[in-house]
Amino acid sequence: MSLFGALNTAVSGLTAQSAAFGNISENVANSQTVGYKEVDTDFIDYLTTSTSQQNEPGAVTTLPDYTNNVQGTITQSSDPLALAIAGQGFFAVSEPDGTSASTSSPTFSAQTYYTRTGDFQMDANGYLVNSADEYLQGWSVDPTTGIANQSQLSPIQITQQQFNPVATTDVDLSANLPAGGSSTTTSSSQVDVYDSVGDEHTLTLAWTPPTSPATAWSLAVTDETGASVGSGTVDFGTGGMAAGTISAVDGTTGTSGAAATISLTPSWSSTPITLNLGNYGQGNGVTQFAASSYSLRNLSQNGVPPGSFTGITINSTGQVQANYNNGQSQTVAQVPIVTFADPSDLQSQNGQAYTATSTSGNPIAQAVNTNGAGTLVTGSVESSNVDIATEFSKLIVAQQAYSANAKMITTADQMLQTTINMQT
Repeated sequence: MSLFGALNTAVSGLTAQSAAFGNISENVANSQTVGYKEVDTDFIDYLTTSTSQQNEPGAVTTLPDYTNNVQGTITQSSDPLALAIAGQGFFAVSEPDGTSASTSSPTFSAQTYYTRTGDFQMDANGYLVNSADEYLQGWSVDPTTGIANQSQLSPIQITQQQFNPVATTDVDLSANLPAGGSSTTTSSSQVDVYDSVGDEHTLTLAWTPPTSPATAWSLAVTDETGASVGSGTVDFGTGGMAAGTISAVDGTTGTSGAAATISLTPSWSSTPITLNLGNYGQGNGVTQFAASSYSLRNLSQNGVPPGSFTGITINSTGQVQANYNNGQSQTVAQVPIVTFADPSDLQSQNGQAYTATSTSGNPIAQAVNTNGAGTLVTGSVESSNVDIATEFSKLIVAQQAYSANAKMITTADQMLQTTINMQT
């Protein structure tokens, strides 16, 4: 039985080395594949009889040894939307299973896949897609609060192609009006504001020096047509307030620390605009300190004109921001990182993707760099973790081992032939 056992063992050795050769071949072929993870080979010995008195030849078989948790080299990419994970975790992605007849947009399989292939680009439908035709999933973000909905993952799609205008409701002014009657001319500043449809209007804020009392300045606000939109009188340093700070507006003394404001009512807006002059008794807005002339420190407003979409950016925290030509940006989604208890037990799929298994553990989507999740490197991709030199070394060993097993078969054949020839 030993000769036949040796034959069977040698055949199993050929089969095992063939499997190892196949894994080596796959690794070498994918040495330049973004996000690819090397597959090594584990050899396992199977016994027939093995005691202190007798050992019969057994067999050898192989199992794949996945290296899903081994980091590949992160390299810079010319693609600004490319993403790489430094550390543990995967991107959650969807694969298309058809096209919607009404919108011509893709429909997606219910199965979620996981990948390290982060060479994402935005397609014609506003989705982020990698080179394996996998669609990046993320958390949706409330545009008002900026808070991500972490209860659900879905393919990220940029649909907001226009930034709607925001009407001006507040104008903030910080300036110094010269004290001591050193100014006898009107001092003015201009600020551009916006109505509800995004049309721009110019407000002129003109200050007239005081006559009596010497701390009371008159303010007149007009629009680009010269029409009045508001006016008021601002007193400085009376009523127990610190000298040079606002004490009263339109003759009414304010409470120290409270906001000093004037309401503006332009004809082209149904909503009043609040002109913020600072705080009563404080020097953080409009003041009247010693100076030779009017000095403007800040004049700003909170309105926004309409804007057209110019592109997206992804930052290191995974926030996907839509950018517009009016200088505004809006966070529309957040990219989480998905971790597993044992990523090496994930099931390999096409396109460098994986699916969860009972032994890999449940997928846990979490924010970047939290609870063991890796960090996000933007504008970069993770290269294959295959080392060519190592694979060639394995190739030499596999080739020699295969030849040795083949030699065992030819030798056993010769010995059997000798045995058979003994009959003649």
